Amino acid sequence: TRGAFIRDISVRGTVVAAVSPTMFSPADGTVTLLVNAGDEVAIDQILATMDSPELTSRLEQERATLQSLETNLSRQGIEKKKADLATQQTADLARVEVTAAERELRRAETSREHDVISVRDYEKARDDLEKAELEYKHAVQNALLNSESLAFELRMLGLERDRQQLLVTDLERRVAGLEVRSPVDGMVGTLAVEQKAAVSRNTPLMTVVDLSAFEVEIRVPETYADDLALGMAADVSFGARQFPAVISAISPEVQNNEVTGRVRFEGAAPDGLRQNQRVTARVLLESKPDAIKVQRGPFLDSGGSRVAYVVEDDIAVRRPIRVGSASIGEVEILEGLTDGERIVISNLSAFEGAETVLLTR
Repeated sequence: TRGAFIRDISVRGTVVAAVSPTMFSPADGTVTLLVNAGDEVAIDQILATMDSPELTSRLEQERATLQSLETNLSRQGIEKKKADLATQQTADLARVEVTAAERELRRAETSREHDVISVRDYEKARDDLEKAELEYKHAVQNALLNSESLAFELRMLGLERDRQQLLVTDLERRVAGLEVRSPVDGMVGTLAVEQKAAVSRNTPLMTVVDLSAFEVEIRVPETYADDLALGMAADVSFGARQFPAVISAISPEVQNNEVTGRVRFEGAAPDGLRQNQRVTARVLLESKPDAIKVQRGPFLDSGGSRVAYVVEDDIAVRRPIRVGSASIGEVEILEGLTDGERIVISNLSAFEGAETVLLTR
C-alpha cells in the first residue's frame, strides 16, 4: 500500500517518580523515624528527628560566648561614656582655668598702667594665661583621641559580637535541621536506615516519592541510540489505553547494550500508576507521509531483505527489492514493488530461491 509510514520501536519501561528526593542526615547522631515506607506525607511534615548531643552542646557553648560578648560590649559602652565624661570634665576645668587666667591678666594690665605691680608680676600673669590656654588645648585634643580610641574598641567588640551571632545563627539553623521535613507532598518510598540507628552526617535516610508527577524510564536497544532525540513523540500503554508522551531525557552512556531515557506524559498521567510498575512504550522514530509499505513478516529475514515473491494469480514471481526503514508492524519498500501488488510475507525458505512458485490451496 501507499500511505504514511511511521517507524517506531516498542520498548519496556518502568514507572518512576519525576521528583523523588532523598533525605540525608544533617549531622552525626541517632535517628528516630516518624514514618514508615508507604506512608503518605505532606510538604514540610516532619519525617524523622536526629539526636545530636555534640551539635546541641556546641550551640549552647556558642550561645554562652555570644552572651559574654554582648555583656562585654555593654560594659565597654558604659566605660566609654564614663571616659568621655572624665575627659570632658578635664577639658571644662581647663577652660575655667583659661577664663581665670584671662581675668588675672586684665587685672594685671590695669595695675601695670597705674604702676601698682611690677613688670615681673605682669609677665607672670601673661605666662599663666598662655599656660592655661595650652592645657585647655591639650585637654580638648586628649578628649577627642580618647573618645576615638574607645569608639574603635567598641566597634571591634561589636564586630566580634556580630561574628559570634552569625555562628550561633548557623548552629541554630543546623539544630533546627535535625528535624527532617518532607520537601514535597507524596509518599515515603524506601527507608535506608533502621529505627534508632547511629548515622553520620550526609547518610541517606529515606526517599519521598512525589505522586503528582510520574515519568516512564525506558531502555532502548543500542542500535536505535542514534535515532533518539529529545522531544520525540511516544505512546505509553497502560491498561487498554494509549497515553501520549514525549522523550524528556536521554542518557549519554550505554549500559548492557541499552540506552536509558525518560518519557514524560504530555497530559495528565493515567490514574493508578505506581512506582516501579512495568509498562510498554512505543517511540515514534520517523514519519514519512507518502511511502510504499508492506506488512512486516519473516520474508525479510529469509530473503535477506533483498527478495520478495509477487503473487500474480496463482504464481509467485521472485523479484529483487530494496527496503528502507522498518517499524514494528511495517517495512518501507524503496525499489521493486508498487502499491497494489500482493507479495508473500511468510518464510521464503521453502521456495529455495526459485524464480517462480505455483501456489495451491
